Amino acid sequence: MTRRIAVTGSGSGIGKALAASLRAGGDEVIGVDLKDADVCADLSTPEGRALAVESVLARSDGVLDGVVACAGVSGMTAQTVRVNFFGVTALLEGLRPALARAPKPRAAAVASISAVQPADPEVVRACLDGAEPQAVALAERAAERGEGWKLYPSSKSALARWLRSRAVSPEWAGCAIPLNAVAPGVVLTPMTAPLFEDEAMRAVMDQAVPMPLNGHAEPEVIADALRWLIAPENSHMAGQIVFVDGGAEATLRGPDVY
Repeated sequence: MTRRIAVTGSGSGIGKALAASLRAGGDEVIGVDLKDADVCADLSTPEGRALAVESVLARSDGVLDGVVACAGVSGMTAQTVRVNFFGVTALLEGLRPALARAPKPRAAAVASISAVQPADPEVVRACLDGAEPQAVALAERAAERGEGWKLYPSSKSALARWLRSRAVSPEWAGCAIPLNAVAPGVVLTPMTAPLFEDEAMRAVMDQAVPMPLNGHAEPEVIADALRWLIAPENSHMAGQIVFVDGGAEATLRGPDVY
């Protein structure tokens, strides 16, 4: 049976790989991205998120079998918090009613191994409080004092915590909508390409994200995991962050965290 699935970040990287895989399997995909997508919208702004939700709902007739939030950025500015947390959560919540109308709805997001790394607790708390202006202001201050490197982990940590909380709520689990995430290690995408061009940066990256199993991943590897999370067969997983990271999380946190 053909399913209708919305995929953000469909123009490149993991989102592009997932959209291609779903379409190859016979599903209808509504892609969302800044450009080269069915719906072009800027998820870093409230207006862009509202446009994305409205446009997807119009294209889907208000019913979606799946939503996968892949869109993300990796800079050391407040934009990372705007897109990676507020852009993702707004799209998932905005499209949740359309999922609730489908017979076997599924939803997933892209988290990150970076969520286990040092973050800015004030930024994370502001995100979880839904206080975007405050979160942005705190992120800008962090960047000004030379701690912009904490913003990507902060955005992904906040997303993981939000997802684990919301996944078991009446609005998600209570409406039979599984919500889970994949947490990749280093993935070979346009977003990470600049890191590989700098040998010193690559060495730092490999130390921060050790991947003993098969090394850096192609985006199709993460897409395959996401495709399983939103498959009809996945009926009982809720709030799980599945690390598809070549063993990085187990290496960094050890056997006592499980």
